[in-house]
Amino acid sequence: EKLVESGGGLVQPGGSLRLSCAASGINWYWMSWVRQAPGKPLAWVSSINTGGRYTDYADYVKGRFTVSIDNAKNTVYLQMNSLKVEDTATYFCVTEGPSTALRQTPGSQGTQVTVSS
Repeated sequence: EKLVESGGGLVQPGGSLRLSCAASGINWYWMSWVRQAPGKPLAWVSSINTGGRYTDYADYVKGRFTVSIDNAKNTVYLQMNSLKVEDTATYFCVTEGPSTALRQTPGSQGTQVTVSS
């Protein structure tokens, strides 16, 4: 069972990145993106269910981030547009829904997103 995040990097404010979360050997119904900025607690970002019919977003990313899924690849994506300095964090995916995404410490490595001019 494995979750592998990728796609992070350094981007200027206003820029875009697309994160990927590849799941292998895991049966899941919900997949969520959470993030942790330096010195701050883990924060929920977005969730999507298998099939992509249901999605949910934190208010601070609504309208800028879009979560999607490729069921054939068992991969969830997070398209991040209009990035802000405050989006700087390590992003993780977890197999939890929006109400339970913060219950456990992510076991994967995450992907670093740095927004800076």
